[in-house]
Amino acid sequence: MSLQVLTAAPEGTEKVLSREALAFVESLHRQFNPTRELLLARRTERQKLFDAGTTPDFLPETKAIRGGDWKVAHAPDDLQKRRVEITGPAERKMMINALNSGASVFMADFEDSLSPSWRNIVQGQQACSDAIRRTLTFTSPEGKSYALADKTATLLVRPRGWHLPEKHVTVDGKPISASLFDFGLYFFHNARALLDRHSGPYFYLPKMESHLEARLWNDVFRAAQDGLKIPQGTVRATVLIETLPAAFEMEEILYELREHASGLNAGRWDYMFSFIKKFRNRKDKLLPDRVQVAMTVPFLRAYTELLVKSCHTHGAHAMGGMSPFIPNRKNPEVNEKALAKVREDKLREVNDGFDGTWVAHPDLVPVAMEVFDQVLGDRPHQKEKSRAEVRVTAAQLVDPAVPGGKITEAGFRLNVEVALQYLNQWLLENGAAAIHNLMEDAATAEISRAQLWQWIRHSASLADGRPATRALYQTIRSEELEKLGGPGTARYGDAAALLDAMVLSEEFPDFLTLPAYALLD
Repeated sequence: MSLQVLTAAPEGTEKVLSREALAFVESLHRQFNPTRELLLARRTERQKLFDAGTTPDFLPETKAIRGGDWKVAHAPDDLQKRRVEITGPAERKMMINALNSGASVFMADFEDSLSPSWRNIVQGQQACSDAIRRTLTFTSPEGKSYALADKTATLLVRPRGWHLPEKHVTVDGKPISASLFDFGLYFFHNARALLDRHSGPYFYLPKMESHLEARLWNDVFRAAQDGLKIPQGTVRATVLIETLPAAFEMEEILYELREHASGLNAGRWDYMFSFIKKFRNRKDKLLPDRVQVAMTVPFLRAYTELLVKSCHTHGAHAMGGMSPFIPNRKNPEVNEKALAKVREDKLREVNDGFDGTWVAHPDLVPVAMEVFDQVLGDRPHQKEKSRAEVRVTAAQLVDPAVPGGKITEAGFRLNVEVALQYLNQWLLENGAAAIHNLMEDAATAEISRAQLWQWIRHSASLADGRPATRALYQTIRSEELEKLGGPGTARYGDAAALLDAMVLSEEFPDFLTLPAYALLD
């Protein structure tokens, strides 16, 4: 039995799933899926150590790599200046607005901000191919037309993480790796076209937990380049450091990818989720309300400073994290407060040595760009800022202290409400949802449900003295669900059932998106 596509391509996207493209994807899956499965099993074994009380530390066996005299590959011209990067799902309208936004880079997302319905995945691949060939257009239901400007951002693509399957395509009767499916289709259709346009196949790699997982990606890149007779080193990859274990292996991850690496990114929201997830059974590692865990708290400061130092030691770009604020054009007061927070966040990042940063909305591009322009001037980056003075210990990376932090009913309730709203949108095939003037994606929903599970598991004390309990969750969930229209509205019934399963399960579910995926077409 070979590769099978179980669902027809959406109309107009048949070429995405050409016989040749699928054969290329199948070859990658057959070669690398066994290693992927072994590495996922390794994650499970590592989690058992955390559950038993082991605290992560820097690896003694790779000590020589850390601080060693080696550099990543020189960045190509269109990845030298990455001051402001905008991200969003690989959807036609979003892509046009983002590519036209004035940002340095646009990351077309097949992961946290894209609900991975078959339609979204295949149409997203078509949209990327059209964008590269400058034929990407969109007409709204109201008749408004969108097209690419003369000057557009450099395109990067984020495939789905190693843990995710693509259920609509099977190899020998089993779902194909979503990572290899997303990467393989994009690379097959676009690598040569990108080279012809003086660019290249550039990627963001999500949710890795070790340098061995980075080594696997490097092996995939080498095989893909050989398979299509693309020069070795053409691929460039920026790695999101968004899991706790990866924070202890930043330099090793860069080292494994050094012929293809272009930088690391501080994926702050997933990183917070990973901190909760890895320490789920540790009462001494509880975090307070999500809104109180700012980037200035000790463990996040340690993580970001180590990231800048790790990158600049080895000639890689250090990319700052996401600013999730969405400008509110109808409320100038709310808008100005949000913009002030964005300026403050970006000023901290550029002064720390970051070479660029992320935003979620085109209106934030000028604000972030202004902050970086003022500090960097004519320089494309500030890799010369080595941060040699930074000395981050393992203890600092796992210190949960949040000065003045509390768990409140308001924070508990907000986690329930945001998770319900986001899951409803995700099940309606919208993976980037505007909630309370913030752009929420799967990472922030993961934080919400993970905190609820952990608080209840450890009967955490709320600020008013009450313990977090299953009964409290059920009461608040019912109240919030009713405010949102009840279980009969849209897909709130499924969203509530899914959230209940996540929060009330005896064992911590690793990823919200795995059971949720079963509810998508």
